Amino acid sequence: MHAFPDFSRRRGLQGLAALAAGGLVPGLQAQTARWPDKPLRVVVPFPPGGLTDAYARLFADHFTQTLGQPSMVDNRPGGGAIIGISQVAKAPADGYTLLVSTSGTVWQNRVLYSKLPYNLDTDLTPIALFPSGPLAVAVAPEVPAKNMREFIAYARERQVNMASYAPGAYPHMVADQLNRHAGTKIQTVMYKGESPMWVDVAGNSAQIGIGSYQAFNTVQGRGVRPIGVTGNYRSPKMPDVPTLAEQGIDTPLVKLEGGLALMAPAGTPEAVLRTLNKVALACVETERGSKLRESFGIPNKPKDLAGTRRDWDTEVPIWIKMAVELGIKLD
Repeated sequence: MHAFPDFSRRRGLQGLAALAAGGLVPGLQAQTARWPDKPLRVVVPFPPGGLTDAYARLFADHFTQTLGQPSMVDNRPGGGAIIGISQVAKAPADGYTLLVSTSGTVWQNRVLYSKLPYNLDTDLTPIALFPSGPLAVAVAPEVPAKNMREFIAYARERQVNMASYAPGAYPHMVADQLNRHAGTKIQTVMYKGESPMWVDVAGNSAQIGIGSYQAFNTVQGRGVRPIGVTGNYRSPKMPDVPTLAEQGIDTPLVKLEGGLALMAPAGTPEAVLRTLNKVALACVETERGSKLRESFGIPNKPKDLAGTRRDWDTEVPIWIKMAVELGIKLD
């Protein structure tokens, strides 16, 4: 039986950070009081383009404008996001090196990989979760299916390729669930981010993809057609496209909404985490933030630090349990 993560140890690290912010750990209060006094680096373990990169750049620019220190986005793709995440997990817990990555890479990866160069339970702590909204499920121009039921029937008769923006990401898990429960023959093909993924769907190299509305919309004019959306509500950008749940697809994964996690090394002072969370909440309320959410079809917003932690403790075990049940291993 799989032992689920011990979130109490992470809470202990956060408690230490709170003591530091309160002046009970010598030397750290003064350090926190001076923060920020140098540039911030936001690591994105994917190439430029797509929702993860867009949120990271929105946050970084707002940090620069409001806190008076330069903030840059550092794209470090490769290794199923392991390369970029490792840099943040091993960075000093001083609030100057942050991570923005898909929730799957910091939730499911702890069981999708047998061994990681960091511990996702104890080396990182959440700051905010930017909702991803309903994801577009879309097929290549040569695929005749007009809805998900028709695609399932199509994929039972022949091997098809599912394009996934990262190993173990949402599309990868959906393909695996469909193969197990619907008898499909879907092979998952991994890409370094959404942009190259959708290009191959448009070129019929992959027959189906799942990703953000904006990235999908770049190839919609090339014949890529939406046949559904994920989550419990329809996309504001595609109100006529039913959710997979509405179409009778009852696998639990299709009803969940992931997001883009903003994280820091565990042990980062509590006062710094609160400030970073406030920047995250404020940036999505700006004109640019509103336009970003509108362009991606995302009605929901990140929560405060306490709400983020509550959701984290509730949702992470659910995603991990599904990853365990699917039995996917990426190494």
